[in-house]
Formats: sequence, C-alpha cells, structure tokens
Amino acid sequence: MALAVEQALEEKRHLIVEAGTGTGKTLAYLLPVIRSGKRVIISTGTKNLQEQLFYKDIPFLEQALFGEPASGSRLSVCYMKGRNNYLCRKKLYDLTNQPVLSGLQEIEQYRAIAAWEKTTATGDRAELAELPEASALWHKLDARSEACTGQKCSEWERCFVTEMRRCGMESDIIIVNHHLFFADLAIKLQADGAPDAGILPEAAAVIFDEAHELEDVAGNYFGISVSNLRVEDLARDVEASLQHNRMLSASLSGALGSLRERSQFFFSLLPPGEGRFAFETRREFLEENGDEFLALNQALTRLGGELEGLPQKPEEIFNFVRRAEELQVQLAFAMESDDRNTVFWIERRGGRGAREGHGFSRAEKGPVGKRASAPEGNARGRQNVFLQATPIDVGPILRETLWSKLECAVLTSATLAVGGGFDYIRQRLGLAHARESVLPSHFDYENQALFYVPPDLPDARTPQFTALAAERIRKLLEITRGRAFVLFTSYAQMNDVYQRLLGELEFPMLRQGDAPKSALLEEFRLTPNSVLFATSSFWQGVDVQGEQLSCVIIDRLPFAVPSDPVVAARVKAIDADGGNAFFQYQVPAAVITLKQGFGRLIRSLHDRGLLVLLDNRILKKQYGRVFIESLPNYKKTTEMRVVEDFFTIQS
Repeated sequence: MALAVEQALEEKRHLIVEAGTGTGKTLAYLLPVIRSGKRVIISTGTKNLQEQLFYKDIPFLEQALFGEPASGSRLSVCYMKGRNNYLCRKKLYDLTNQPVLSGLQEIEQYRAIAAWEKTTATGDRAELAELPEASALWHKLDARSEACTGQKCSEWERCFVTEMRRCGMESDIIIVNHHLFFADLAIKLQADGAPDAGILPEAAAVIFDEAHELEDVAGNYFGISVSNLRVEDLARDVEASLQHNRMLSASLSGALGSLRERSQFFFSLLPPGEGRFAFETRREFLEENGDEFLALNQALTRLGGELEGLPQKPEEIFNFVRRAEELQVQLAFAMESDDRNTVFWIERRGGRGAREGHGFSRAEKGPVGKRASAPEGNARGRQNVFLQATPIDVGPILRETLWSKLECAVLTSATLAVGGGFDYIRQRLGLAHARESVLPSHFDYENQALFYVPPDLPDARTPQFTALAAERIRKLLEITRGRAFVLFTSYAQMNDVYQRLLGELEFPMLRQGDAPKSALLEEFRLTPNSVLFATSSFWQGVDVQGEQLSCVIIDRLPFAVPSDPVVAARVKAIDADGGNAFFQYQVPAAVITLKQGFGRLIRSLHDRGLLVLLDNRILKKQYGRVFIESLPNYKKTTEMRVVEDFFTIQS
C-alpha cells in the first residue's frame, strides 16, 4: 500500500485502496507522505482517528525515521478541527462586560472558561474536560464563522482560529476531518477565490481515510439548510451586539420583533410530519402561503436596512447584514428553485413531532442543521424546523470542484469495495480516473470468526420477527456469556428488543442513549460479560479488542430507509436514468454498512468471536450473494450446534 501511495504522489494520480482491518493503512500512507516532502492534508471520518494519527502514529514514525530529536519535532504537523471547537475571545470579553447568563450552572461554566482562556494555548474546548457536551453556553462563545468579522476583529491577532490557520500554513502534514474539509471547500467555492476564504492551505495531495463517508459529508456542505433556529440565532446575535454597543433603538427593536414573529409564523405553516420527509408540494404551498413567505423576506430586508443605516457601525454589524442576505438567498432557493439535481425536504427536531432515529438514512443533515443541533435550540422548548436542499448526485460536483483541482487524492478505508470492485464508490463520488487496489487483512478470519445466520426466523420485515429475534438473541448471549454488541438498524427495534430482554438476561445491559457514547464504551470495556444495545453510531469507529467483545449481533440487513427523502430521490434519479437503483445504490450502500458493523469484532490477531445476522434474506434472496462475496472469508454456519461448539472449543 505504501508503494502504491508513493507512486500516486509521484505521478500525481488518484488512488482508491481498500485495506482490511489490521493492515496498518495509516502507516502505509504516512510513510510516503513524509518521504515526499510535500504538503499533504489527511482527512479522517472520526475524531478518534485524528487523535491516533497526531498523538501516536506520526510520533512513532518520526522516531523510527529520525531518532530522538535533539530539540523539538522534526516533522511539521498541524491538527485542525471545526471552528465551533474553538473559543472566540471577543465573544468571551463582550460577555464579560455585559453578561447574559441563565442559571447557576451557566455562571459556573462561564467562570471556568474565563479562567481557562488565560492559560490555554489552543482554545480547543477538548481541554475543558469538565464542560458538559451539551453546554448551551459554549454555543454562545464558540468561533463559528457566522459571527466572525475576520481581520477587522479587535482580537484577530490573538484569535485561536487565526493561530490554527497560521499553523496550517507552516505545516507539511495537516490533519482534519471530513466535515472541516468540505465545509472549507464549500466556503472557498462561495467566496470565489477570495484570499481570506477558508482556513485550510493549498496542498499537493489529500488523503481521505474512512473514505466510505465522503458522499454523505459532501452532500451536507454542497446543500443548504434554512431553519427557524438559524433566524433566531441571527436575531439573538444582533440584539446582543446592539445592547452591548448601546445602539438598540425602538425601530431596530421593532425590526427584530417582526423578524421573530414572521419566522415563527412561516415555519409553523410548513407541512406537518415527523422527522425527515420530502417537500414535494412547494409550489402549492407558495400559492397558499405566498404572503407569509414574502413577509419573512421583507422582515429580513427590513432588518438589513435598519442595520445598514446605523451611523459608526461596529464591524460585526456588516456581518449581520451579510447573514440576513444569505438567509434570503437560501430561503428563495429552498422554496423556489427547480434544480433537477436537488431534493427539497423538511426536517423537524425537538418538541412535538420529532423522534430520534430513523435507521440508516445514509442521508445528510445540512451544515446549518449541524450547528443548530446545539442544545440551545431544544432548551427553548420549541420544535426546530429545517428547510433542506441536498444534491441528489454529488459525483459531478466533486468531479468539477475537487478531483479536477487536486494533484493527487488517495481514498482509503477497510470498507470501500463491493463484490471485490470499486464501481459503486467511483460512481457515487464521480471519480472516473483512479488506480485501484484491494488489500486483504492479514487476520485469519476463517479461524478467528464464525458467521451465523438462522435459517428458521421469519422475514425481518414481518411483525412476527421482533419477538422471535429477541428470543434468539437471548439464547446466543447465553452461549457467548454476554460480551456482545447487539446492533440495530432503528431505535424502535433496539428499544423493543431491549425491553423484551430486560430481566431475562443475567448479564449487565447497556443501551445507547442512556449515557454518552464514550461513557458507554468505557463501561462496556470495564464491565465483565456486559451487552451493549446500540444503533448506527456504534457500527463504525469503535474499537474494543480482546475477549470483552466476543460477539456482534446485527438485527437485519442495513438497507437505507426507502422513505428517507434523499434516499428516495437518489433511487428515483438512478431508475429514471435507465439504471437499477436497488443493485447500483441500495445494495452496495448496505454492503458497506454491514462490513462496517461486522468490522467491530476482529480488531487484532488474537481476537476470536461470533458474528450473527438475524436477517436470513442474505441466504434466500438473489442479492444476498453480493453481501456474502463482499465480506471477509468468515467460517459460516446456519446451525446453533456449531455456535455452541465454537465457544466450547474457545473456553
């Protein structure tokens, strides 16, 4: 793999590599990157991998190649995160002079952050271990771009984001995640080459590790999202700034009140529904509610006009005007555009009508939606409504804006190939000309793992399935003595099975949602014979080695929810183009997800355990062969007796 990456870097060619778990792919691409002497960006799917690269793999290679450095590091490496991970000093100082804090908890958090700001070199909230993940105060203090005035800010030179950008410019290896990479790309495209746009420097090559996530993440940032929460964030920021600068006049107060009222009314009129659903009646909606749509537009125009008319404006006022104009443009696109490569949909979160978990949507949450998921939204006890517009096919966009501009891109993951080839990933990402390589893991899967599918359970789509599946899970866990992940494709199914087995199992039972993910994983590692019930977020990026995890049970083939608006639009587009969406899109996407889920089990040469898929469509349907041919060479069985023997031998 290292030789293939080195060749790609030298010849300025793109490369796709599937490298099985345990092959050491991070070392395989880092070594040629270091040898090349070029500036290279490494983009990962998870924070865990970012930290592994920065704190473990690169220092290991540096010592192996150069020995103990006489002073400092021989390699110039920068670890960059999204702006909302960093403290904005100006916001903190503004809040110091005019605190708007709610409750004792926020006051205590504020004091801790203010004390930390005096000593931190990075401003990275990860240093604040005691700050709750769901801190509403942090959302008021982070360095997200909406409130940033750039070089005109009084704290520009001391800004943590400025320092991070400087670090990137001076580094040869820059470690980011996919969200930051594509957010940065989207900002640069919007700014049309403006010199200050974005924070990532130009690079000779980009390594995309965990590249199976690229389509979904790219879709986030090439789409748009307009919400009542985003309008409220603008109104709140304007109000706070005007109060701080003693500029809140009666007319501006009226403009803000009108904007809030118009926004609340317009978003309340949008079609009702739960979770995520297509907005196919936009034309009819505008015919009936055009006045309310225009009223919201006019309220944004009025606010922008009032702000522009202020004498001797502080710099952030210009930023508020830009945000109001951007909202108008994006609102118009979401409601009026007829772009054929875009699906328009609505998402409701929090309050009534929203529910957690929709199985494997493989679809996007818009970039604003991601920011809006900060806890403050639901703290107001209001349902948040998002108007979303997402590209149906990101391939042509990536081809034009990324692959054609990069000298070299390396895409790698343990799960990229379907049926031994890369047709699916190349098609979805628009990557036509790339070298390809499938490198198997050196794990002895045939002896380390047993793959069991029960032939006698009913079809996983029938009402009878859940009760019988829960009973089979109970029997399997008794054989394995717990020590298992039980992974589900929906929250509803997870909760149903969990409740059925509560009191039936003698092993400690953990459930996703009852504690933060990191805390659940730590408890699982430390609690003998425990069983973790979880959904999609535990299917990848989770590493538990040794006997503590000896079994992974998956309830059904992880097909994307067909009613999800983005999935449905992609299916429709492929079929309309003369393709077969089921075999070209739905099956390959599910194959990659299943490979990810099963990949949790065998993480080292010494791991040994049982893989279970309770969905026997893999045996009975024609497409099942694609799944089986795409999985590693596990020993396979349909008999419980073989499962019992496997663990008898093990003990």
